[in-house]
Amino acid sequence: MKSVNEISLDFRKAEDEDLQRLIDTYQEDSRKGVRKLVESARKRLERLETEISRIESLCFYEKKYGDYDYICGIDEVGRGPLAGPVVAGAVILPKDCRILYINDSKKLSPAKREELYEEIREKALAVGFGVVSPARIDEINILNATYEAMRDAISSLSIKPGILLNDAVTIPGTTIPQVPIIKGDAKSISIGAASIMAKVYRDRMMVEYDRLFPGYAFASNKGYGSKEHMEALKKLGPCPIHRRSFIGGIVGTVSDD
Repeated sequence: MKSVNEISLDFRKAEDEDLQRLIDTYQEDSRKGVRKLVESARKRLERLETEISRIESLCFYEKKYGDYDYICGIDEVGRGPLAGPVVAGAVILPKDCRILYINDSKKLSPAKREELYEEIREKALAVGFGVVSPARIDEINILNATYEAMRDAISSLSIKPGILLNDAVTIPGTTIPQVPIIKGDAKSISIGAASIMAKVYRDRMMVEYDRLFPGYAFASNKGYGSKEHMEALKKLGPCPIHRRSFIGGIVGTVSDD
C-alpha cells in the first residue's frame, strides 16, 4: 500500500485528465490524509468543469459565424498610456480550439498571460500584430492610430480572415466583414486570445524601453500614468517614446527638438 506522502505526490503530479482515475482509486481509503487529497481533487475537478463550460460559452460567436472558414479576433492594448505604442493583436484559432483560461487580458495575472501567450502561439492557425508608434499617434490621434494598428495586424496574418470579430469597434478601411462586440474580449474566445497576445507583446516592448530609457519605470507601469511615472516625467522631461499629445498638461508645451 502506498503511503499518504506517495499518494499526495501522485495527486500533485496528475494532469487534469488523470484526476477522476485517482479519485476512483483512493475514494475508499479511510486514512484522513488520503480523504483530504480526494476531496481536494474533487474540488479541482469541479473548477475545471466550470472553466470548460465557461470556455464553451466564449465560443458563441465563433459558432454563430461558423460558416466562415477563418474567423479572426481583433483587440488592442495601449490606448491610454502616456508613453509607448498602441498594439493590436489578430488571432485565427482552429474551429475546435478550446484553450482554457482565455479571458480579457486585464483579468489575468502577468504569469498566466505569458503562459497563454505561448499556448495561443502554438495552437493558432495565424497570429498578427500591428504596432503604431507614439509619433504616429501624435500625428493622427489615438483613435485613428488604433484603427491603423488593427489593419496592420490583419494584413500581417499568414491567412486572410473570412470575418473579423472586433472588441467594440468597427474598423474603417477594410473590406472584410466584421462584427463589433461590446466587451468582446470577455465574450469571444478569438477576441480574448487577441487581447492576450497584444497585451503580452506590448508589455515585453515596454520592458525593453525601460532598459533604453531608465527612470520612468516603464517595466512596471507600461507607460501608464502611475505616480512614479508622473513624478519622473516632471523631473526628467519626456523621452523619445512619450506621446507629446498626451503629456502637454503635465509638462507644459512640449518641443519637438
